[in-house]
Amino acid sequence: MEGKIIMRTILAFILIGSTIAAFAQRTEDTTRQNKTIHISKLEIGKKKKEVFTGRDSSLIVRIDTLIMNDRSQLVFYGKKDVALHVAHAEIGKRAYIFGTDGKNNGTDFDIDMRLEKLGALYVLAGGHDANNNGSRTFPNGNGGRVNFTYDSTGIVPQTGDKKASHYLQIDTRAGGYRVNPQNDLNNIYSLINLGVRGRPLGNLAQGTVYSGSPGRDGKSTVKARE
Repeated sequence: MEGKIIMRTILAFILIGSTIAAFAQRTEDTTRQNKTIHISKLEIGKKKKEVFTGRDSSLIVRIDTLIMNDRSQLVFYGKKDVALHVAHAEIGKRAYIFGTDGKNNGTDFDIDMRLEKLGALYVLAGGHDANNNGSRTFPNGNGGRVNFTYDSTGIVPQTGDKKASHYLQIDTRAGGYRVNPQNDLNNIYSLINLGVRGRPLGNLAQGTVYSGSPGRDGKSTVKARE
């Protein structure tokens, strides 16, 4: 009798251990999968926003069809690196892709998309000015690195005339410049809201500069897919 009880106890421990191991493996796999998101269709309405946030600082997003209506926002918060691949993109007038690591630094973007429609697209990966955001302080931020690759069989973006169609502007300027001639971009940054806990994202980016030198400017490239 005692032998049977001991055997049952051993089997119970083995079963519990196997269950814990399986759960741990599923949790690990899920964490890895969360770093890559596949979306068949994403449409962002006029003046609406879609926010990607989470624990992972790096993210890969694959979208089959992306429709960004006029003044819509695609926001990546708390992300150091984002790879955004779009098979079919329809971009309205003054649409914005914005990224920050949450510590005043702009996000590094690797964007690859086929543009079927393009009014004007702003990719905002600039650094932000140092300020007290209510709980923590960070130095003047560095600008992100942005690589924008387009499919030449679709619409080819132009960067010279913001009043013309098919306009693309990429901002990777560092935070902390006391004199910033890009007032129009400052206004754009101030209009972008995170929508989390009722606090505008612009409040994290703007404010009185109290720290020393500016951050480091980022870099950007725009090229056709090879």
